[in-house]
Amino acid sequence: MKRNIFNQYITVSDFKGLFVSEMLWNNPTGATQLPEITIDNTTFHIEQIAERKGFQILYCQVDQIPSSTICKKIDHKIRKNAENYICIFILSGTLHHLWVAPVKKVEKRDVVLIEYDSLDKAAFLFEKMESLSFSLDDNLTILDIIEKVQAAFLINSEKITRDFYAGFKKEHSNFAKFITGIDDHIDEKENKNKQWYASVMLNRLMFCYFIQKKEFLDGDVDYLRHKLEWTRDQEGEDRFFNKFYKGFLVNLFHDGLNTPKHNHEFEKIYGRIPYLNGGMFDVHQIERDYAELDIADEAFISLFDFFDKWHWHLDDRMTASGRDINPDVLGYIFEQYINDRAQMGAYYTKEDITEYIGRNTIVPYLMDTVKRKDEKHFCANSELWQYLKESGDKYIFDAMKKGGDQIIPEEIAIGLDTTKPNLLGRRCHWNERTPEAFALPTEIWRETIERLQRYNNIKEKIVKGEITEINDFITYNLNIRQFVTDYLANTQNHLFVKHFYHALQHVTILDPTCGSGAFLFAALNILEPLYEVCINRMQEFNAKNPQLFKQELQEIEHKYRSNIQYFIYKSIILRNLYGVDIMVEATEIAKLRLFLKMVAVVEVDKRDPNLGLDPLPDIDFNIRCGNTLVGYATQEELERDLIEGDMFAREEFKAKVNDEMDKVSHTYEIFKYVQLHQAENMAAFKKAKSELYQRLNTLNDLLNHKMYGAVESAKGYDAWYQTHQPFHWLAEFYEIINEHGGFDVIIGNPPYVEYNKKVKGVAVFDLYKLVGYKTLSCGNLYAYVLERAKNIMRQEGYISMIVPLSGHSTERMAPLVTNFYEKFRLHLHLNLSADAHPQKLFEGVKFRLGIFIVTNNGVGKYSTKYTRWLADERKFLFNALVRYNSIEDYTYQNIIPKIASPLFISIARKINTEKTQYFIGIGNQQCLYHNAPVNWIRSHTFIPYFCSDRDGEGITTQLKSVSFNTAKQVKVGSCILNSSLFFIWWITNSDCYHLNKPEIVNFRYQYDKGIEKEICSVADKLAVDMKKKSIRRVYNYKTTGRVEYDEFYMKLSKPIIDEIDKLLASHYGFTEEELDFIINYDIKYRMGDELNEE
Repeated sequence: MKRNIFNQYITVSDFKGLFVSEMLWNNPTGATQLPEITIDNTTFHIEQIAERKGFQILYCQVDQIPSSTICKKIDHKIRKNAENYICIFILSGTLHHLWVAPVKKVEKRDVVLIEYDSLDKAAFLFEKMESLSFSLDDNLTILDIIEKVQAAFLINSEKITRDFYAGFKKEHSNFAKFITGIDDHIDEKENKNKQWYASVMLNRLMFCYFIQKKEFLDGDVDYLRHKLEWTRDQEGEDRFFNKFYKGFLVNLFHDGLNTPKHNHEFEKIYGRIPYLNGGMFDVHQIERDYAELDIADEAFISLFDFFDKWHWHLDDRMTASGRDINPDVLGYIFEQYINDRAQMGAYYTKEDITEYIGRNTIVPYLMDTVKRKDEKHFCANSELWQYLKESGDKYIFDAMKKGGDQIIPEEIAIGLDTTKPNLLGRRCHWNERTPEAFALPTEIWRETIERLQRYNNIKEKIVKGEITEINDFITYNLNIRQFVTDYLANTQNHLFVKHFYHALQHVTILDPTCGSGAFLFAALNILEPLYEVCINRMQEFNAKNPQLFKQELQEIEHKYRSNIQYFIYKSIILRNLYGVDIMVEATEIAKLRLFLKMVAVVEVDKRDPNLGLDPLPDIDFNIRCGNTLVGYATQEELERDLIEGDMFAREEFKAKVNDEMDKVSHTYEIFKYVQLHQAENMAAFKKAKSELYQRLNTLNDLLNHKMYGAVESAKGYDAWYQTHQPFHWLAEFYEIINEHGGFDVIIGNPPYVEYNKKVKGVAVFDLYKLVGYKTLSCGNLYAYVLERAKNIMRQEGYISMIVPLSGHSTERMAPLVTNFYEKFRLHLHLNLSADAHPQKLFEGVKFRLGIFIVTNNGVGKYSTKYTRWLADERKFLFNALVRYNSIEDYTYQNIIPKIASPLFISIARKINTEKTQYFIGIGNQQCLYHNAPVNWIRSHTFIPYFCSDRDGEGITTQLKSVSFNTAKQVKVGSCILNSSLFFIWWITNSDCYHLNKPEIVNFRYQYDKGIEKEICSVADKLAVDMKKKSIRRVYNYKTTGRVEYDEFYMKLSKPIIDEIDKLLASHYGFTEEELDFIINYDIKYRMGDELNEE
């Protein structure tokens, strides 16, 4: 379609002609008028104008283009008639149109908006038309069409955010240069307080940029820019204002946004400004400490010039500029730049990871809570499981279903039966690329068949009613969020809704190293639709029977009737979310992001004294700054330090601490009550907050001095306090730890930092000393975070985090396995390549990683293979590539194995029945092997060429050796190490990075005279082939100078390696299916481009 044709259609708003005539969508069949929808006294008449496989194009004439909040409300109602659609709103007689498309954003339904009022602005929509057009012979499924629309409308926020961040970085540095009065004698880059205050100001100003675009600042979308220009004009006339910062901004922040009532004189200068509360615009610690603090106007001129190049939205909106930013940018900026957190072993965790962890802990916990309240809901033949049984494959992720409706070609289907002979021959086409109709990106037939078999197996279990445990949703990787939401929306059992809503209001979710709040945000996104569906159902039940849910709805009815969404966010943020981080800047950003989420759902109401905005919740006591690892977590830990001294003094101290704790608990309850029920009562709020601070400070001071006295320290108290930053969980979260038994759900991405390793001359050990940890010998902070999490978790709770794979795969980390993972009745491990072999999981990470889920609600041990993916597979990683296998029947030296298939458990059993250890390391004949494999183990019966300027010719340090008595034994040993069999053994039992002696020694092989001649012959053939296909390389290193060496390409010798595996298969008695598994293990990733080359 040509651009001028597109223009003609949209100029006359002929969207039916555009979609049906030009883009080859179908005319709708049956009634085209949807039931009318009324939102906030406005009625929308929506008509279907085109469709394709059930995907609908809708059209609606309006008198006013709806806001994003209204669009979300319309979407909620429209879903009953049109689950998948694009809706085009037209302002009658104009070119002002709004396209709305629901998209899945990390498994949460959201709407993307495209708005234009001229042909120029519509140009960028034209670019998307090609991907929404069809040809006559297209045979796409509804899933294909959803994917096309998703690709066209889902915003590439990563690219936009990176571009914004590049400029922001310069502006941050530039802004700091104009700040005076903060330790000006210290160089800017080293001046931590000046850098921190630059961040504080930029955070506040970005917040203002977002809210001014919604007209919350005197109805002016360019309020800050205009006020800067105005104050500079006033300055020129020598009037009241001297500078923008001191003369305007400080008052705007402290006396405007942080004060509930503004007098006429204030409004004359500042206009109508809402009271925000939330603590963000309180007088900051730095502002209190530095009375001479000032910022030159030039800082703001430059910053606003940069900000004004971008389009600031609190929703997901696309414009022709391609420079649309939303609050997601804040988390990225913080993690990437402000404090260079990567040096601290912390990384910005991507949304699909936080969503996967959140959905598989929060939702199961809520369901478990309902079950504890009333087990009848969960008995085998209950309505709940019947609902699942009748759902078919609805809760299996769409990516799993791709190709399930197609007939598998004969040349592939012939390899399905594993009982017939010649399996390898019958599967000769299984490593070929799968055609698009069947395949997820990059799939080969072997992967497609495995995925479809898994899909059919899971579907069969659902239909037969064999899934009757909530944790099966995790094990089989089902969409538990959607299932629970749908069940709540459809059940006629009002008690289930009541119990679930009660669980929702009380669940406590903690990220103990929260950074800028990525996991808290994920939790918010998971809880929000659950609150929403519960409130909708409570209102429905109450309409039929006014006695039902009377109390629950009272809280909402008066104040939040017109904006339940705001109530939902406020409830979640105050009641459910908790975070701690050692960096105060991190906690400030986390709060800021949560506040913007709330403001996003409010529209300006100029008739309302506070412009329609309910004061933001103050979450200073939910998101805390402190050292998660230092401080008393529980009463038991405090008791440990009370052993010394006379008994009377001990009892007196205990009584005093308990008394102070009771006071803190009572004061916190008052504070929370005031926030939820009397937010507008400023005097009561300030009094409650001040009292809570005082009580906490008194209690913390008692505990700090007790802890300081209990640990040996050469430092004075003040120096000790500064470096240790103790955080006493039993005081800060008294009610949760002491009365509730701990947090219900603990999620996060802890720092991967060596405790004793010096960075720039300083180790963590030099800053603060840890005592009482059973995992101390593990030597890494993430192990200590896990142990602490277990101590502050409720007995029935869940913990899930993403940590280095070595945490359950190395000898050093054995204390973590025995004192953490093995202490839970149910634990699952998702093992991920993650470090660029072949793709990274997220930026900056250089580790192989694992996501674990542990709980005492359920029984079992599960693990996945060492999971890899290519770039195009990343978006399906958590929907299609996760496959858990039971590891109950597999044990290996205090590690959690990475089981690729039940077949490997059978293979390992046969290896372990061998009576002798072959690799005992005795003799003077050396078998060499490379100690850091990636896709292949490389072993040599010869010495590869290596020569450096520094050391001369010799053996590279990357080659290790194992000793044998004879040359024949060396050849057999080398063959075993080069085999795919040994590669799988190693990757299952190791950290997938280092090839260590234990993995070699523990591989059993009884020397077999029967295959000695053949295996030695293959060893010679492989050595010749390796040399022949090697390439001589030259490289210049800083340490060793010029190095010349032979580089080997084991995948080019794969046919010979297959011969080794066939010999070993006959030796061990593997089945044909087991041999096929061994030879073709991870073959797409191991072979790369060579896989399908002749």
